[in-house]
Amino acid sequence: MKRLAILASGSGSNAENIIRYFENHESIKVTSIVTNRKEAKVLERAKKLNVPAEYFPKKAFLEEEIVLDHLLKNADYVILAGFLLKIPQNIVDAYPDKIINIHPALLPKFGGKGMYGMNVHTAVKEQGETETGITIHFVNENYDEGAIIFQAKTAVSASDSPEDIANNIHQLEYAHFPKVIEEALL
Repeated sequence: MKRLAILASGSGSNAENIIRYFENHESIKVTSIVTNRKEAKVLERAKKLNVPAEYFPKKAFLEEEIVLDHLLKNADYVILAGFLLKIPQNIVDAYPDKIINIHPALLPKFGGKGMYGMNVHTAVKEQGETETGITIHFVNENYDEGAIIFQAKTAVSASDSPEDIANNIHQLEYAHFPKVIEEALL
């Protein structure tokens, strides 16, 4: 059984989608949710779905081994689903090509520090892009520069607001992220 830890900082809608996808899977199981925000809604979702969840403050990620120890005990792979901290080098080193992230744009466009969530969708709109999408990629020591596993595109019309773009991106995330994780692990 391949064990997944999902790292999330926000509402956890992608985390829930992944948990539900693998609920009855014969060889992949979500065994842990980890967050860096005490008030993150993902903690409520994890409780509702009976998945163990842990909160670790930013300092624990950046200056201590406690998060790495937790992950090594509970997970073979790490999935980032709206996680807003850069993954520390000790975790990257412990999980080479075993940390998978989803980014709400077609990398290398609109990637890097500060490019997440509505920041990305607003930038896509402001740049007048005619398409955007999602990128699922392995994580390395740099923001959004790991090897690309999968991309999916969606059109952007001139009348789309950043919120419209976000809704279209969420649909791509829900449709593709769990399946791409499964394919990458099997």
